[in-house]
Amino acid sequence: MDEELRSLTERLRQESRGTAAFDRLLATEDHDELAEVLSAPGQPLWARELAAFRLGVAGDRRAFESLVLLLNHRDPPRCASAAHALARLGDPRTARAAAALATNELRVAYALHPVRLLVELRAPESVPALITTLERRLRPRDPYRRVALACVEGLGALADPRARRVLKEALAHPELARAAMHALASIPEAEQAR
Repeated sequence: MDEELRSLTERLRQESRGTAAFDRLLATEDHDELAEVLSAPGQPLWARELAAFRLGVAGDRRAFESLVLLLNHRDPPRCASAAHALARLGDPRTARAAAALATNELRVAYALHPVRLLVELRAPESVPALITTLERRLRPRDPYRRVALACVEGLGALADPRARRVLKEALAHPELARAAMHALASIPEAEQAR
């Protein structure tokens, strides 16, 4: 069993209180049964999350909308599980959705996992969204330093020369300076000259 599925299973088993419905959803190989949970009224959140996760990691695009909603949830473990499944889903809409969530100032408190997902996807939307999100986090007294740090680290991992300006600005923020130095150093010399 994959580590992310093990963690999700333990968390949702507690939420569901170990019901037979939980065991059935965990055991079934029927994607139609899992997809039905996503659209049937009255399903508990744990059931929808388990069904969406299992469909997502299996590459079944019927899970996309549910996973995007979970990616933007207030509960960080739900966001992390959704990001894991979305990264494996293979849906071309994923990067656009993650970029929209990462750059939504009304939901910035929940942007950490969309930012990390963008880094993992390495999609065309990733660098512009991370730059935009980081620029907004460099305002004085911005309370979302974890999001800012994830952006800096992500831009370093992506090593795109378009990030040089905002990473240089991040050097002026003590809590971001070390990560920004490492990120700037990760951009190849040939790219820096451009």
